[in-house]
Parts: sequence; C-alpha cells; structure tokens
Amino acid sequence: MSSLPKARPGLGWLWRMAWRDSRRSRSRLLLFISAIVLGIAALVGINGFGDNLARSINEQARELVGADLVISSTQPVGAELQPTLRGLGGTRSNEVAFASLVQFPKGQGVRLAQVRALTGGFPYYGTWEVQPAGAVPLFRQAAGPGQRLALVDDALLVQFNARPGDSIKVGKLTFRIAGRVLKTPGQSGFSAAVAPTVFIPGGLLAQTGLVQRGSRIQYRTYYQFAPGTDVEALIKPLEARFEEANLDTDTVASRKKQTGRSFADLTRFLNLVAFVALLLGCVGVASAVSLYVREKVAAVAVLRCLGASGWQAVQIYLLQIALMGLVGAVVGAGLGTMVQLLLPRVFAGFLPVAVRVAVSWAAVVQGIITGVLVAILFALLPLLSIRRVSPLRTLRASFEEDATRPDPLRFVVFGLIAAFITGFAYLQIRDAKQALGFAGGLLVAFGALAALGQGLRWMVRRYFPTSWSYVWRQGLANLYRPNNQTITLVVSIGLGVFLLATLYLLQGLLLGRVQLAASGEQPNLVLFDIQPGQRVGISQLLKQRQLPILQQVPVVTMRLAAINGRTSADFRQDTARGGLKRAFSREYRVTYRNQLIASEKLETGQAPSLGADGTPRISMEDGYFKRLRLTLGDTLTFNVQGVPLATIVSGTRTVDWSRVQTNFLVVFPSGVLEDAPQFDALMTRVPNNAVLGAVQRELVSRYPNVSAIDLGLILQTLDDILSKISFVIRFMALFSIATGLLVLASSVVVSRYQRVQESVLLRTLGASRRQILRITLVEYALLGILAAGAGLVLSIGAAWALARWVFEVPFAPSVVPLLLLALGTTILTVLIGLFNSRDVLTRPPLEILRGEAG
Repeated sequence: MSSLPKARPGLGWLWRMAWRDSRRSRSRLLLFISAIVLGIAALVGINGFGDNLARSINEQARELVGADLVISSTQPVGAELQPTLRGLGGTRSNEVAFASLVQFPKGQGVRLAQVRALTGGFPYYGTWEVQPAGAVPLFRQAAGPGQRLALVDDALLVQFNARPGDSIKVGKLTFRIAGRVLKTPGQSGFSAAVAPTVFIPGGLLAQTGLVQRGSRIQYRTYYQFAPGTDVEALIKPLEARFEEANLDTDTVASRKKQTGRSFADLTRFLNLVAFVALLLGCVGVASAVSLYVREKVAAVAVLRCLGASGWQAVQIYLLQIALMGLVGAVVGAGLGTMVQLLLPRVFAGFLPVAVRVAVSWAAVVQGIITGVLVAILFALLPLLSIRRVSPLRTLRASFEEDATRPDPLRFVVFGLIAAFITGFAYLQIRDAKQALGFAGGLLVAFGALAALGQGLRWMVRRYFPTSWSYVWRQGLANLYRPNNQTITLVVSIGLGVFLLATLYLLQGLLLGRVQLAASGEQPNLVLFDIQPGQRVGISQLLKQRQLPILQQVPVVTMRLAAINGRTSADFRQDTARGGLKRAFSREYRVTYRNQLIASEKLETGQAPSLGADGTPRISMEDGYFKRLRLTLGDTLTFNVQGVPLATIVSGTRTVDWSRVQTNFLVVFPSGVLEDAPQFDALMTRVPNNAVLGAVQRELVSRYPNVSAIDLGLILQTLDDILSKISFVIRFMALFSIATGLLVLASSVVVSRYQRVQESVLLRTLGASRRQILRITLVEYALLGILAAGAGLVLSIGAAWALARWVFEVPFAPSVVPLLLLALGTTILTVLIGLFNSRDVLTRPPLEILRGEAG
C-alpha cells in the first residue's frame, strides 16, 4: 500500500487506492453485484415492455378505432339528431351489431357469434385481412336476394371445418361465405375466440328477423374526416346533446386512453414485481456491504495510520461500490432488455395491437441510473461506520469504537432512502397516494421488524433460562452478545419474506379474479335475449331435454338521468364530483324482485320494495354506491327507454361477482318494470357437448333471435389466455424470488465473522463439533422462525390493503403456501448458518485463528 502524499489526496489517488484495494476482494463483491443485477433486470424488462406497448398503442390507435370518430348507442338515433350528425361532414358508414347464434347447415354446427351488419366503407384505417382479397369488394356490393354474401372469422370456419363458398345461416337468411376474416382492425385474438364475428350487408339485416323489441343491439356510425381535422374540437360543442340522447363517442385520442387503462391491473402488478425485486436488491446491497465493511476494518485502520481521514476512507470504498453497482446495473439492463423483447411474444393474440419490438433505451438508462443510485444510497449506511475506525485497530484488534454517540448523518441517509423509495414508487405507479402508501407500509414493516429484533434481544437477556442445557444457553446468548446480528438478520430476512409473500398473495388474487367455477352444479349455458312471448316455449324445450332451469331473470336496460334532481350537465360543473360523468354515460341492465339471492348479502338499509306512495325503493351494489358517494334516501331518476322513472335508494348489497349467475348493480322491486321493454336471461347446465349442440340447433330453428353462451368454451379460451398471463407473472416473480434468496444468503453471511470467532473460542474451551453445530442450529432456527413469521403477518396486512384500495379485489389468502414459505425460509437460514460454520467444524482452531489474524 502506497504512502500518502503530503498534499491533500485528489480524485486520482482515491481511484488508484480503490482499484488496488479491490484486487483481493472482487470475488467477494459478486454477491453485491448479483443483488443489483436481478432487481435491475426486472425493472428494465417490465418498463421496457410497457414502453413498447404504449408506443404501439399510440402508433396504431387509428387502426384500433378503424375511423376518426365512432358514435354509438343502444337505440336508433332520433330524427331530431340526424341533421346534426350529417352536418359533421366527412364519409360515413353505419353498423348494427349484436350477439346471435349462427348455424352452418352443411355440418349442423351452431355457435354464438357477433353479427355485424355493415353499410359503407368501414374500416377506413388498418388492415382488414380477408382471404381471398377480392371478397371485400364483392361483400360491399352484395345486398340483393341473389347476393347474400358474408365474411366470417377464421376461428369460426376452422371450428366447423367450413371454407369460403359454404353457407352460413344468420336468423332467417342463409348467406354464402365470400371470405375468411384473418384480422379486423381493433379486434384481439381473445375477443375473436370468445365471440367470433360474422359480417353481413346492412341492407339485409331486417330480413334476418333478429332485431326485435328489447333486443340488446349496438348502433354505430363511423366517420372519416379530411387529414388534419381536430376531431375532439369538432364534437366538443355537441357533447351535451350527445349525452342527453345517450350517444357515446369514441375517437383516436380516447381509444388510446381506454386501451391503456384496460391493461392497468396487469401493468400495475408487473410494476409492483419490479418494485419488489429492486427493494430486495436494496436489502441485498446493504447486507453485502455490511459484510464487506467488516472485512475491511483492518485496512481502514492502516489507512488512518498513514494519515488518511475517515471521509477519505469512505470515498475509497464508495468508489469501489459505485463501480460495482455500475457493472451490476449494466448487466441487469442487458438481461432486462432480453426479457422486454420476449414479453410481446408471450402475449401474442391477447394484446389488441401488434407490439413493435424494440430496445427501450429510456428503460435501459433508467435502470442503469437506478442501479448506481441504489448501490451508493444503500451502501452509505454501513460505510458511514468507517469514519469512526480508529488507528488503534492496527495495534489492538479488540479495540472497539465508541458507538454510543448517535450519528446524525445516518438520519440524513435514512431520509434520502425514504425519498428514493417514495419517488421510485411514484414513477412506477404514477399515483402519489399509492406511492406514499407503499413507502409508509415499508416503513411500518421495517419498524415492526426492528422492534421485534430489539424485543427478542431484551426478552432473552431479561428472562435468560439459566437452567436450560448448555447448547440452548449458548444459542440464546448469541442473540444479545456484543456485535450480535439479531436486529440485522430479523429485519433483512423478515423484509424479504414480507415482500415475497405480498407478491405471492397479489399474484393469486389477480389470477383468481377472472377464474370461473366450471365444475359441480354450476351453470355452463346461458340463454339471453329471450322475448316475453318466448319464455314458455323455451322452458318447454329445456324440460323436454331434461335440463334444469337454474336461474331465469328479466333484464331491463336504462340510463341514469338525474341524481337528486341534478343532471349530468350540473355535475360537469361540480369539480368535486366530476367522476360521476361515467355514471350518466353508462347503460344499466337491471332486474326486478323483492328479495336477495344467494350471491348477495344485505349491507345497509333494506331489500327492494315499493313505497306507499308508489315510488320504487331500489337496492344498489355497495361498492358502486360508495364510488358514487350516495347516501340512503337519495333520489335517482332513470330514463327507461324514453320514459323517466324516479326511484329512492333504500339499501345496498354486497355481491359475489365470482358466482356464475346473473348479478346486477341495481335491483328494482316487482310491480314497476313488468311492462317495460325487456328480455329474459336463463341459465342451465348441459351434461355434454352432444346435448349442447342439439339445444343450440333447436334454438336456431325455432328462436333465431335467442343467443346461447357456452361458458365451457369461454372458460377454455380464458384458460389459454390466463396461462400466458400466469407465465409472465410467475416468470417476472422469479426475479424477486431469486433476489430474495440472495438477500437471505447475504444477510446470514454478514454474521459469519462474529460467529466464527465465537465458535473458535468454544472449540478452544473444549466444545465438541456436535455442540457447536447444535448451538448454531438453535440460534439461526429461532431467528428464521421469528423473522419469517413476522414477515408473513405483515404481508397479509399489506396484501389486504393493496387488494382493497389498489386492485379492488376480494381478499382471501391461501395459508398453506405461506406456511411453506416460512418453513423454507427457516430451513434456508439454518442451512446457510451451518454452511458459514463449516470451517470451524472441519479445521483445527489454531489454523482458523491464524487465518483470521492474517
């Protein structure tokens, strides 16, 4: 080691000293680098995928819409608004869309499909891939009896082994299949699989007989304007009129926002995975640097003897760690880049856009900067102790610095760490309240674990069991002896278990959010659009087939017109309750009955009833009631297909939405809506596909307007999509699990120095290898059990809070996997602790003492 120059050492000297000192320690810094690599890899991979998805949505938003403007409604547009719509200018196309059973006469195949009756040149943007290519112009011209042409989704043709030239029956008409549709702008592979589309000419719609009073139909008008037209400015003066007429608008700008929101749960969870992986990496950094600093105390003491100040010693090792952090961040960014290029392929067919795969340099740069910042910030805490290393350490190895004086710089570093965690959480989720919640939750977890470690030390020392065996006394005494690692290990291990368990619980909640029960006596066939005159006939049809009617409910569609006499226009001026806009724009499908059903539970007030004055007392779903910030007794006025109906909110219900049955946000009492335009929804269960096919064929021939949803087919499609999502979630969670194992290893390795000294002392005093093994087992088993148990309790509380306020899903944790996680953590803690003591168990004490002294 070179002597210090007389002048104040500059940056060049610090770099040289940092480089020379690291020669013997580079292999020991691998643990430090690996903790950063995995956390940054998860961060770059997820953020890069998000950037690619956002960019692709932005580039392809016009293709998602297929037009510059879409105006839609569940009712035909009134004559008074027609001149206004024509006055918008541009080129127009019309569409009438609804769900219906279609039949292939050739093979007697029946399937629920989305029928879209088109008039005009839609789609105006994007690629409408049809084979053969000449089928599109033929389809647009077909409108006469001899020109009944249809375009059919490829998934539907493949299922029934049909091809262009075959026929398909839609309602009362039979069409010739002009071409197979491979891709429709704005349609994902998921929607095409669940409800494949059949396009028919709009001029032939009336002859199908499928449009009846009360049917669930969507009317759309597509517009194409001249390039450069500001569509948002064009329709803004008409928003109030459109809202009064219950017309919804969709533009390129609004579709960008809507598509981004549709993946909010997935992206929020993946961002949480990156957040957890990085936090675990932070714990790993602090643990690894603590170990490194302990091994460098003698070298620091020599530097102090040669005239270096405490701060210069800190700078030397901070430069080492910053360089190692840069290496780890670069490697992690490279690994994360490979992950971000893989994710779009995994999600192929699920995303509504074709994700253009490209390296997200913004995510890479962010990852590298974050990695270096994490390395420096979380290394500062253990590095600050270097300033207090005395030169006397070179003469007396047992000399201990005065650690009783508080170090104010530690509080500054703690503040910087808290600011970093809060800021990073905000960058990941873009919500200030949730970011503060994450930071606050981590602070509570950290404080609780530190208090648990401190309490454990105090209790063992206060109530030390002097009558216990030698092994137990020595193992427990290790928890409070000088230089013990009780608090460090409890915090590190507990925090790792806390983060991993929280991640696991949320993964299960999100994957279970869309799972439906497909076994037992649950319904697997839903019939809807049953008109009042068809109820008896369909009931008889099912009885003849010996199929049960598990549920049959009437459904009435309506819109909200006013809350306590205030319309949507009034609430637009109310900034405090501006979120009510969607309550007025959505369509409500309600039912009527005077009692609750099995999937509902009364929360407040009473069940639906008819008041003495004839005003309906309605019941609302409790969560929706709270989101609208209503109170019992509020008056809601509904527009029931042109007829105003005043109601009073008299009660709220909690609804189990996971039950396979019809559930409603709003329930009316009987005696009010019986004469309103309506349809029935009926649920039954078929034993096999043969019976299902027979029922569907009979429905098509006798009741062509009735639609049948095969829940089994939807569940199969959902399972395929969920398997892709599950793979991504578990794959990304592996980064956190691997990082957590490294953190566990580094946390236990930190205590190696002190444990080796004490074990050698015990060997010198005559303790056997078996006794030392059992002493180590007692110490680390107790630490592992307490830390893992505390981490699990904290994770359950955190997952409950996230499920309720962030993801808004019911919370029902699975206990067995959590207990296995706690058991595995304890076993790993013990095994790593025993591995650290292997030298003491296999080598003579004198050899170890000489090695430690050297």
